[in-house]
Amino acid sequence: MGEKETLEKMINILKPYTKNPELLEKATEDTHILDDLQVNSARLVDVIIACEDTFGIEIDDDEADEIRTIGDAVKIIDNKLA
Repeated sequence: MGEKETLEKMINILKPYTKNPELLEKATEDTHILDDLQVNSARLVDVIIACEDTFGIEIDDDEADEIRTIGDAVKIIDNKLA
């Protein structure tokens, strides 16, 4: 799976957790999940679980702590899938 495809799936995963889904229309890898998309930290756990289910991977606590931007999540996911 390519980085672009992972990014698209990640944006779809974020839709139900973003206060304003229109913000995702301009989202890039540099988009901060908590600050820019206004996803609260409790919902970030749900986002990580959705990523694990969607991609068939396991993200440990240390990796989850590193996820700040969409790009951070994409990088971790792609590394797991490689």
